[in-house]
Amino acid sequence: MITIASVFLIFLVFAILTLFCVGAVRRYALARQLLDVPNERSLHTVPTSSGGGVAIVAISSIGFFLLAWWGVLDYSLAAVLVVGGLAVAGIGLADDRKGVSRLLRLIVHIGAAVWAVYLLDGTPALQIGSRLVELSGFWYPVSVVGIVWTLNLFNFMDGIDGIAASEAIFVALAGALLAFPMAVAAGVSVAAAVLAGSCLGFLVWNWSPAKIFMGDVGSGYLGYVLAVLALSAAVDNPVALLVWLVLGGVFFVDATATLVRRLARGERIYRPHRTHAYQWLARRWHSHRRVTAVVIAVNLVGLLPLAIWCTMQPDRAAYIVAGALVLLLVGVILADAGRAEDCV
Repeated sequence: MITIASVFLIFLVFAILTLFCVGAVRRYALARQLLDVPNERSLHTVPTSSGGGVAIVAISSIGFFLLAWWGVLDYSLAAVLVVGGLAVAGIGLADDRKGVSRLLRLIVHIGAAVWAVYLLDGTPALQIGSRLVELSGFWYPVSVVGIVWTLNLFNFMDGIDGIAASEAIFVALAGALLAFPMAVAAGVSVAAAVLAGSCLGFLVWNWSPAKIFMGDVGSGYLGYVLAVLALSAAVDNPVALLVWLVLGGVFFVDATATLVRRLARGERIYRPHRTHAYQWLARRWHSHRRVTAVVIAVNLVGLLPLAIWCTMQPDRAAYIVAGALVLLLVGVILADAGRAEDCV
């Protein structure tokens, strides 16, 4: 029987396993000179080993496989997490090492998203006030777009020490605990605990000043797995998607606001830039650690209580989430999300 105590135990076990695995990956990266060398678009100043996300992917995938083998995780969900996750991580690793075309990346991302939506069981409803809105045919294309956007926004937001790993820990662990009263508690909660633990083991090495970076292999994987877990929870609970959305609100709002403002200026959105709110703050404050700490504080003090409120009063969840996203939008705009770098 899965209990909250066992969820925390899984979290700690996978944190320890990943901690040692990242150490091995870092030694390999240093021996092979696999370094992220600073350039004019970087926010770090010292060449740093990269590819640490490989450890997160490897340990999490093994965890998902074992959970399915033991009968704790549904085989369909495990297949989505392992097969789709490895596809996303694989194309990210190839891009980290040699670079791949944007078209090929997009094809793999869409393929992994379609795979996930095809295997996830059921078409959920979304609770808006006291009404249940049946998504029916809209669910499939919207879900594919949502997964692709989430895995890419994690890549966009992985730009300073500790921010992506700490965000994934918060969203996954809070999602695991809040999923417990739901019908999918066992599967979603334990899978989320595996991911959160793997990210904690990596964060020990990635906290500022980072000794190793995640790379696209890890950031895209995190976004994919979190999106799949949110969608899986939503199949059995109409308020779950809103809960996961508010938990990940900082990343969603910063990435989306920045994208929209860049599109409005006619910029080529695939070109590297440093105009997310967190990037402006890191340069303004001359500190990665301070920005990451602020994001953690916003998550714990602001978004977690709102997510709990959503679960306790589902008829108000949509309005709570809308209000939270508007407040976050104001915050990231004030922090210059999407402002052109040549603006004075």
